[in-house]
Amino acid sequence: MFTGIVQSIATINNVSDQGGIRTFVIDFQPGFCDDLEIGASVAVDGVCLTVTELISEVQVKFDVMLQSLLITTLSEYQPGTAVNVERAAKDGAEIGGHPLSGHVDFKTPILAVQQIEENYCLRLKLSDTWKRYVFPKGYIALNGASLTLSAVNKQEGWFEVWLIPETRRMTVFEQKAVGDHINVEIERGTQVVVDTVRDTLEENLGALLPAFEQLLAQQGMDIDALGQNMKVLGNHKPQ
Repeated sequence: MFTGIVQSIATINNVSDQGGIRTFVIDFQPGFCDDLEIGASVAVDGVCLTVTELISEVQVKFDVMLQSLLITTLSEYQPGTAVNVERAAKDGAEIGGHPLSGHVDFKTPILAVQQIEENYCLRLKLSDTWKRYVFPKGYIALNGASLTLSAVNKQEGWFEVWLIPETRRMTVFEQKAVGDHINVEIERGTQVVVDTVRDTLEENLGALLPAFEQLLAQQGMDIDALGQNMKVLGNHKPQ
């Protein structure tokens, strides 16, 4: 498990392919690899990778399977690419962001970048496949960084996140441009609740479900938003 708080920026040193496996040699900042062992997990731009060889105190080798290459940005990386990295969380670690598995759901392109003084906004494409799980003020993980969704437009197919100066300093986002792809991991709690609510409504309403969805749409809501609202209410604690 990971916390979604990027610990450092690392650099890809070498990329090689053999037998359907892509091998990355990555250079880390001094101290990042202290006590790191073969078999340990490291999130690289949000993708959970397993250490296969410790080359030096700052250089580590990872093997990546074809499936991970197909759905993540790792298939696009060349030597010199900078990446966000985080060590696996230890028992009892503080979750500064939100719990992440390191299993990326999809990659998506940046549609626009906006900067107003120290405010930095990324707008990314939102596909129909995943839009049911994406809501304003909800959590999302981008390249392994836990971020809060600031705006979502499901009709136009985009979502936005704003980055504070500290996030910009500790991550690779400012090196990204329009058209570049970003790894996305959906917040698991939201996914479970949304799917459960939809399955329950489909089971109980049956053929009436489309009419119910139309009624909600007239009120500016959707079924999936009901699931998100239930999750928020369930997490609410009286002051």
